[in-house]
This record gives sequence, C-alpha cells and structure tokens, in this order.
Amino acid sequence: MSIYEFSATDIRGQEISLADFQDKVLLIVNTASKCGFTPQFEGLESLYKELEGEGLMILGFPCNQFGSQDPGSEGQIEEFCQLNYGVSFPMFSKIEVNGSGTHPLYKYLKKEAKGLLGSQAIKWNFTKFLVDKEGAVVKRYASTDKPESIKADIQKLL
Repeated sequence: MSIYEFSATDIRGQEISLADFQDKVLLIVNTASKCGFTPQFEGLESLYKELEGEGLMILGFPCNQFGSQDPGSEGQIEEFCQLNYGVSFPMFSKIEVNGSGTHPLYKYLKKEAKGLLGSQAIKWNFTKFLVDKEGAVVKRYASTDKPESIKADIQKLL
C-alpha cells in the first residue's frame, strides 16, 4: 500500500487522486486559519516556492478539530490563505484527522508514522508528514517543527 491509493477533495470540491503526485516529494499538513501556528503558512509557502521546481509538493488539509481554529467555509479558508500568506500550493477541503470521522489518508499517515511514544493521534494543527517519491511515509513532524527546520530532510529526498 502507498499514499497513491488515496484521493481527497480539493478546496474547490474536485476529487484529486494522490497518484497525480507520483514522483514528487510530498509534505502533507493539517492546517488551521486561527491557530498560534497559522504563521507557518508563510514558511510552507516559502519552501514550496523554493523547492517546487525540484519536485516538492505541499498539500494542505484544513481541520477544525483543535480548538475550532478553522471554522470557516472552504471559500473563506482559501481566501484567507491566499490573502494573508499567498498560498499557492494545493489546499483541500476540511477534514477530520482524529476520531471516527478520520479521513482515510490520515488513518494511513498516522499508522505509517506514529507520534511521540508511539501515539497515532494528531496532537494539534500543523502536524506534518514527509512522503518520498515512491509514496512511502518517511517522517512525522510536530506542530512546533517549523517548515524551515525540515528543509534539509526534504532536500535529501528530492
């Protein structure tokens, strides 16, 4: 099994197969618009602009499960990300990353790269998963890990 067997709905309502991202290094992030970590959008966009040409793709998945920090509609989220951070990487529809409604992609990501002390649960917004060009989950990063701090790990996979 690989990440390419999953699909997700983008922020405009179109179903996207993750197979569309084969041969790319992926950084998959659960995001929120009203979170203390929201400024990480700036670092994510900077990484994306710098490394997109080398094969990096960042996929943002808004989530409202942590402190209701992304309550808006998909249109409001998209507008916020573009106006405030110039986000140009793909954003997807709001999903759940924990509990009975967990999106199948996140069930897979959490199983492949566990968190602290072997926990599968996502602890907060801006948890990041690094996926290699073959679709294998390589590493999980905490919310506190800033995008620029994982640049070297991304570059090793490009």
